[in-house]
Amino acid sequence: MEISPETIDFLISKGMQALAAIAILVVGWMFAGVAERAVRKRAERSNVLDATLTIVLGKVTRALVLAVTLIAVLNQFGVQTTSLIALLGAAGIAVGLALQGTLSNVAAGIMLLVLRPFRVGDVIEFGSTLGVVDEIGLFVTSMHRPDNIAMIVPNSQIWGNTIMNYGLNDTRRIDMIFGISYSDDMEKAVSVINGVIEADERCLREPEPLVAVAELADSSVNIYARPWVKSADFFATKLDLTRKVKERFDAEGISIPFPQQDVYMHHIQAAAA
Repeated sequence: MEISPETIDFLISKGMQALAAIAILVVGWMFAGVAERAVRKRAERSNVLDATLTIVLGKVTRALVLAVTLIAVLNQFGVQTTSLIALLGAAGIAVGLALQGTLSNVAAGIMLLVLRPFRVGDVIEFGSTLGVVDEIGLFVTSMHRPDNIAMIVPNSQIWGNTIMNYGLNDTRRIDMIFGISYSDDMEKAVSVINGVIEADERCLREPEPLVAVAELADSSVNIYARPWVKSADFFATKLDLTRKVKERFDAEGISIPFPQQDVYMHHIQAAAA
């Protein structure tokens, strides 16, 4: 059976296209791996990017290179990739709308990993939630409360709130209020509180602690105490200062008033019949 020259030319043409497609596929596959490693190495040298985000950037780079490679391979076989790209774009929009909540968590996770408003081990508060950060992921952040109950929080809930980071700064101010009776000596009470603060080595000398009469309340004269400590010493120092001030008040005869209520009983005799 004789093969016509047109058939031979057709087979040669398609064979060349197949060889070119295979070559593009192999080169694209190899380049995708090289690009992924290059991006990850570059990101690992950065002090801003988190390890989790570094892996994600590498995977995204690989996926983009493979997508371009696939389009180039299809072009070799005469496939109209313009309509394919439009179809993939529409599908991407549909998937994005369906996964809107998940994608918002991913976007929030990327912002948390890039901007780093907090790190693992920091005590943070957002909304009405307070806890210690254990792990920052792309979708969720793992935390535990002060009573060691685990919390898994979607990243969008954290990023959408005001974040208070109690461990970001080196120092913190302790805010305490001590109420004394109106009959007690205010200057003596201020001197006692100052003495307790000065005796505690954890209280910093700079900034200078503030102790002053601040409020004449309904049943007490309120004295504000504002010493500064290192952030790591905050809770232990606050508890110790509260106990020591109470002990010194008792020793010095300074009273701490507490709410009282007087009840008056009126006896009414029944009228004689």
